[in-house]
Amino acid sequence: MARKRLDPAVFQLPVDRMTEGYYSDKYFVRAREVLESDNYRPDVLVQVFGKSHAFLGGVDEAIAILKLCSQSWGDLEVKALYDGDEVEPWETVMTIEGPYNAFAILETLYLGVLARRTRVGSNTRLVVDAARPKDVIFFPARHDHWLVQTGDGYAAHVAGAIGVSTDAQASWWGSEGIGTVPHSLIAAYGGDSVIAAKKFAEFMPPDTRMITLVDFDNDCVGASLAIAEELGDRLWGVRLDTSETAVDKSVVPQMGRFKPTGVNPQLVHNVRDALDAAGFGHVKVVVSGGFTVDKIAAFEKAGVPVDAYGVGSSLFSGRFDFTADVVKTNGAPCAKFGREFRDNPRLEIVR
Repeated sequence: MARKRLDPAVFQLPVDRMTEGYYSDKYFVRAREVLESDNYRPDVLVQVFGKSHAFLGGVDEAIAILKLCSQSWGDLEVKALYDGDEVEPWETVMTIEGPYNAFAILETLYLGVLARRTRVGSNTRLVVDAARPKDVIFFPARHDHWLVQTGDGYAAHVAGAIGVSTDAQASWWGSEGIGTVPHSLIAAYGGDSVIAAKKFAEFMPPDTRMITLVDFDNDCVGASLAIAEELGDRLWGVRLDTSETAVDKSVVPQMGRFKPTGVNPQLVHNVRDALDAAGFGHVKVVVSGGFTVDKIAAFEKAGVPVDAYGVGSSLFSGRFDFTADVVKTNGAPCAKFGREFRDNPRLEIVR
């Protein structure tokens, strides 16, 4: 059974601007002008690959660019892998065959979306694997430009994140963002975490997953217990987000045997133990603040009782660049030295 791809309309591309070359490297625009002026329309095979082990993102978006912005999609034959596929270095992830004039200026665009979405998707998959079977929530919206949210959210979703933080990030698969009671709402209610949580529960729909931050007063145990007493079964979880330069009140008496700052294993144990002892075993513990693959792996190896990880800026790290090369011209091998055609039987024709 063929796997499903996203409808090109989902991406809301600025087709006119893309078609005229507004977002393309100028040398591609000029290359097309040369071919058109010379009345020369060579048939080429372009091969797209990356140089890192990765989990693909941006494939459907790249296909949408080719479908909607090429001169004649019907003249092209495109083969591609799928969003979420695991790929090896130098593995061909897409081929485009047809008149070069029809798609010459689109290389900048489809390589760019592949690079961006693959970076987010690969980093998300790594933290999802490190946290498994715990949940990972995608929290990096505030660390980059708002225009990238939609595609980044979808890349994270495909990679296994169970939730994203904005409606834009969730839009491509018809969902919505999830969130917690924020520090700002607590501050708006005079720094009273209990009142803020109570008001949130009062005015949000009853099916809203109720998660509240509990580190506003640097007393995660005290705030967690007080909010759990107030909300009971309505409270789904508490979120620990202690600053990496602060030591939580409950941890101070235990200092001397571990790094006490930020969200550390001892703090999580303190909160979990306190909730369980008070009869609130149903309340989940969510952690955030500086979590990376290595930190999550260390928490899981140590058996820290975390139920879900909120991960932010680390999901934008690293480089996952892609390259496109003409490897055949008019049916004959013709490629830059070292970039010969490499077939990939995993590629599927795009309809």
